[in-house]
Amino acid sequence: MAGNLVIVESPAKVKTIKKFLGSNYEVLASNGHVRDLPKSQLGFDPENGYEPKYITIRGKGELLANLRKAVKKADKVYLATDPDREGEAISWHLSKALNLEGKTVKRITFNEITKNAVKESLKNARSIDMDLVDAQQARRMLDRMVGYRISPLLWAKVKRGLSAGRVQSVALRIVCDREAEIDAFIPEEYWTLDVKLNVKGEKKPIIVHYVGTEDGKAEIRNKEQLDSVIKELDGCEYKVSEVKKGERYKKVPLPFTTSTLQQEASRSLNFSTQKTMRIAQQLYEGVDIRGEGTVGIISYLRTDSTRVSDEARNLTVDFIKENYGERYLGEGQTKSKNGKKVQDAHEAIRPTDPGRTPVKIKDSLSREQLRLYTLIWKRFIASQMTPAVYDTTNVKISAGRHKFSISASKLKFDGFMSVYTDSEDSKENENVLSKEMSEKSVLSFAQYDEKQHFTQPPAHYTEASLVKTMEELGIGRPSTYAPTITTLLGRRYIAKDGKNLFVTELGEAVNKIMTESFSSIVDKDFTANMEILLDNVEEGSVEWKTIISNFYPDLDEAVKVAEKELEKVTIRDEETDVKCDLCGRNMVIKYGPHGKFLACPGFPECKNTKPYLEKIGVKCPKCGKEIVVRRTKKGRRFYGCEGSPECDFMSWQKPTGMICKKCGSIMVEKGNKLQCMNEECKNIVEKNKDD
Repeated sequence: MAGNLVIVESPAKVKTIKKFLGSNYEVLASNGHVRDLPKSQLGFDPENGYEPKYITIRGKGELLANLRKAVKKADKVYLATDPDREGEAISWHLSKALNLEGKTVKRITFNEITKNAVKESLKNARSIDMDLVDAQQARRMLDRMVGYRISPLLWAKVKRGLSAGRVQSVALRIVCDREAEIDAFIPEEYWTLDVKLNVKGEKKPIIVHYVGTEDGKAEIRNKEQLDSVIKELDGCEYKVSEVKKGERYKKVPLPFTTSTLQQEASRSLNFSTQKTMRIAQQLYEGVDIRGEGTVGIISYLRTDSTRVSDEARNLTVDFIKENYGERYLGEGQTKSKNGKKVQDAHEAIRPTDPGRTPVKIKDSLSREQLRLYTLIWKRFIASQMTPAVYDTTNVKISAGRHKFSISASKLKFDGFMSVYTDSEDSKENENVLSKEMSEKSVLSFAQYDEKQHFTQPPAHYTEASLVKTMEELGIGRPSTYAPTITTLLGRRYIAKDGKNLFVTELGEAVNKIMTESFSSIVDKDFTANMEILLDNVEEGSVEWKTIISNFYPDLDEAVKVAEKELEKVTIRDEETDVKCDLCGRNMVIKYGPHGKFLACPGFPECKNTKPYLEKIGVKCPKCGKEIVVRRTKKGRRFYGCEGSPECDFMSWQKPTGMICKKCGSIMVEKGNKLQCMNEECKNIVEKNKDD
């Protein structure tokens, strides 16, 4: 009979770890958390030292009973939950739920599910780290406070089962702020001027770019400035004034962290953050590899560190030497220079064996597993190689007092790029000058290529760019990025259109309440500072209940104030002049998961509903009917004619009813200005208070 019991989180790990440890070890799974705060109440008493009240999670009774039986038979119990704060907390909850006092209990962690890692963890068994547990308890209670105190207010305000969250609400505000930036953006005109020049002795001309005058760099703002430059250039002789040659090194990429893996998988594989984490979890927990059995093929997937263990580095060095040669072996790029604080509890995400190439194991993986594993494997191998080297040439050309330039680069040594190029690298094109340019080169004018441009608004957030922003601002941690975005999408606060994220009407309503009544909760700096305090708890320098006791009274006061204010603006069923087709009553405005709709007040006797068309008081310029607020299938707002689909008028910006004095088209709102809808006109005027 096995004298040692190992308890892991996921059943998927049981078979693999059992194989590594042999018959002296029984391996069972807890299936994640076994205790939590009760769903029916706040879960702690502010009047009694904020002590949390944990209960057994519903449905876990039978599982815990089986674990208790196994505990009685075991001499030693090893708690082998995931190697992070949450895993540490689960181990602590297990020790309480299984009554392990008096038993020999050890905590073991491994960064990868391989035989060596699991065996080594037994040699380094330790006690439960209560600093990690307390950091997780503090996070859980802070999230509970925000969710359980603010969500009922949202319910009362918008009349559906909505929710607020400590990290979720800040992420929503970030998306809302970007949408406001885009709506307020006014494009500015500018021009580029390229000149095609013939080079004596060459068949192909070169194209040089205008950079300014001898006084310095200058931009061409409008057609008048462009015409002035071209007039001055007329008849000028083009001469090479300077040729600079050099080398450019393309830095080796860092190994993946959770955030960068999610970003790159989104860009290059079109994976959602949730999908990336689900597949990475499969690769971590174990895949049945032909000839090897079930084994974890990547290291732990929730990390903000780019550190690499000496053992992994040594294995990779041997692999690179053998397969690419000594010349390709680099020092190993493993440290970020952005200065942000990282927990550094784990290594970077990497293959557990660099020799397990994607080609070797492709028949053992699903298509999606192979794509993600290939991305991780290539990125890690590249991180331990040498930089790529380019030969560069920069040529400056004069024409009168005006300056032009042309740059070219040629790959001299591919280095890490022999293995890996990311989605940004693939956009980089090489310009090659077919002839050696010098100050003696004879140039002659061929033609102008002038183009009008307009500055572009900030891009809509994608899942990848939102994760990047959250990481840069210090909001959330590696384990929270994907669940946060998934919750926002699931609550229909934001919607995806292609890769872009848009705020829905519900999202706008919730964000408005949060920013007006709970400004500190949705403040980016406040949330980032809270993450730093939680890190300090983990380090043992801050008492976890100090954070809770400092946070809750302010939240409680804000909720009480908001309750009074929100009572005055509670949304009631607003009656409209639209008659119910079935019973003749005036229909009222209701709120649903997709926003507003019209419903008969006679419900449940009359269940008639209609789409709600909110009029903005402006006539359609095409047919004269009313312009109304509409929503795309994904929830994005636009303005269209109530006569749709017969009338196809639509605008992303709100029409004003004012007519453009230049072309007669309708003007739309752009922040604090008005802009003509006619793309060719581009008339912009200041918005008056009367407007």
